[in-house]
Amino acid sequence: MQPSAKALLLAAAILAGPIPARAEAPTDPAPPDFVRCLGELKTLAEERGVSRTVAETALSGVAPDPSVVPATQSQAEFVKPVWEYIEASVTPERIATGQAKLAQWSEVLGRIEAAYGVDRHILVAFWGVESNYGAALEGAGIRPVVPALATLACGDPARPGLWRDELVAALKILADGDADAERMRGSWAGAMGHTQFMPTAFLRHAVDFDGDGRRDIWHSVPDALASTANFLKQSGWRAGEGWGLEVLLPDGFDYRVADETTERPFAEWQRLGLKPANGAFPDGAERRAALLLPTGAKGPAFLLEPNFRVILRYNTALAYALTVAHLSDRLRGAPGFTRDWPRTDRMLTTEERTDLQTRLAALGHPVGGADGKIGPKTRAAIRAFQEAKGLVPDGYADAALLDRVRAANAPAP
Repeated sequence: MQPSAKALLLAAAILAGPIPARAEAPTDPAPPDFVRCLGELKTLAEERGVSRTVAETALSGVAPDPSVVPATQSQAEFVKPVWEYIEASVTPERIATGQAKLAQWSEVLGRIEAAYGVDRHILVAFWGVESNYGAALEGAGIRPVVPALATLACGDPARPGLWRDELVAALKILADGDADAERMRGSWAGAMGHTQFMPTAFLRHAVDFDGDGRRDIWHSVPDALASTANFLKQSGWRAGEGWGLEVLLPDGFDYRVADETTERPFAEWQRLGLKPANGAFPDGAERRAALLLPTGAKGPAFLLEPNFRVILRYNTALAYALTVAHLSDRLRGAPGFTRDWPRTDRMLTTEERTDLQTRLAALGHPVGGADGKIGPKTRAAIRAFQEAKGLVPDGYADAALLDRVRAANAPAP
């Protein structure tokens, strides 16, 4: 499933795993280049409608946070094995707490469902994954958003435009009075509140659901959950449908159809021999899904409905979306996955994934860019390579596959 450009913008920054430890404000004077960049940011904010007074006040005395830029290279959903990422959030404690939150906020969640058509279990799952139901916002793990975004806007050469847009959006939030500088705390990337909204997402989708005149995603659970529901609805959430389900594949299955992009009716998947791991396929001839094998033939298989793509618009990392989806099922009382993961396989590092992509492209299998992230295009390239070599074409990237690709790239003696 190929995420939209908007999704890539948001997911580049929305919280990666647990919120990092609280960062204290730097005490050293800001270097001249950073001071000059702050001046440019003030001018940019003013050009986009933020008063000079607001920008001056918010950016006055800001110094770069040395812990922020390195964090862009260590987002957990892109570097951990998928099962480790899922199991870090879908724990017995988080399931139990989430079920208690469902009971505590039942009336509010009912009104949110009626207003936006988004299932309460999905909303509480987002809440649980993003901030452990707000527990991560109570002390350790938060930092002032404006200095963090200023550091990224002036210090991350890969995406300066993205961070500048987010910083200006944060200044607009201050100017609108939805938050003050003390309230506006979040992750190293500027993701804020119970469900970790980026500033641009806040401006587009945050709502005042409790009716107090302010969109408060930091302290108002109704505002935070309704804002998340609004984001999902505006991103195409289909009311009354789920995200998908785990399935079991028959012996001799043709793995070439597991391309995660081609949707087929559930009836067709049944004809191909797929069976639900638990429960039954959803009713409705119009319901369609695509088949995904995150760890190839060795691990669980999933049929993904269109709502799964909406979860990916919140954060494009596959591990993240599966975590939200699976936690929502567990909150509903469903069991864990039927098939286990290939836990003894060695996963590739970011550098190795980039090497794999570069080598696949050199062999004539386009990957859509060597960025170290295994997405649909890279998995399609892997399947093409596997099929050419007589391997199971399941699109799975592990150390054994990299060894084969490197051997195919090796110059003739």
